[in-house]
Amino acid sequence: MNIISFDIEEWFIERAFFSNCEVRYGEFDEFLEKVLGALDARNIKGTFFCVGQMATEFPDVVRKIDAAGHEIGCHSNTHRWLNKMTREEALEDTKAAVGALEQLIGKKVKSYRAPAFSIGKANKWAFEVLAECGFERDASVFPVVRDFGGFAEFGQKEPAIVKCGSAQIKEFPICTAKIMGKDVAYSGGGYFRFFPYWFIKREMEKHDYAMNYFHIADLLPESNKVMSRASYETYFKEPGTLLNRYKRYIKSNLGKSGAWDKLQKLINSIDYMNLDQADSVIDWSKAKVIEL
Repeated sequence: MNIISFDIEEWFIERAFFSNCEVRYGEFDEFLEKVLGALDARNIKGTFFCVGQMATEFPDVVRKIDAAGHEIGCHSNTHRWLNKMTREEALEDTKAAVGALEQLIGKKVKSYRAPAFSIGKANKWAFEVLAECGFERDASVFPVVRDFGGFAEFGQKEPAIVKCGSAQIKEFPICTAKIMGKDVAYSGGGYFRFFPYWFIKREMEKHDYAMNYFHIADLLPESNKVMSRASYETYFKEPGTLLNRYKRYIKSNLGKSGAWDKLQKLINSIDYMNLDQADSVIDWSKAKVIEL
């Protein structure tokens, strides 16, 4: 089971934190068209996790994805990380996001992914928030340590049922590979840009479950800009020192030049499905239950 997913936020991020540049919107549009065309050529349907403000500020982008037959998921309202919100703030944010998306496409939104996979042990209450907002599936668990936190204690790297308080939700965690005895993510974002194609494909073929996740900005060949101090601190909620900003700049640009070609190779060689399709073929009566 190989799942392909995309986090759709770049248009909103550009408007909110960068120069609100029409040229950048055109670049995002162009690569979205390339992605949709490549998927359509193989009759593959993906899950596109969209921030709620995309439905409000860039509705044509979300409509285009929906019209192509892909699943629209939710990626928060303004891409603010859940581990930097209170429970009440997260509930308000999530309700606003799902309301905007459902009103736009006229369908129930069943799948969720937190920005930066920002659900972990310290804010496991987020699963209760998601259940309260009507979500059936989540894809937010990053089951290893990472610079944003991760959820190494989750202990499961395949689809599972999460029970937290009164909430129950189907979880699709990010997959990992063993490198020098350590579990390391490899299948999306900066990890996908770093590892070579042969390694990613080999790891996917070794396991019964894999989840790829991509951002449109991952696929653009040119570099992102260094964020201003004010924008960095507004977005990341941490000191916008020159060191912090350049570390983020390097991480967001590593391996970008070959990312699109690498993704095209995967699309042409892997039989993908989206979360909705995966949900329908899994025998959940045999899935592991994680009680938090």
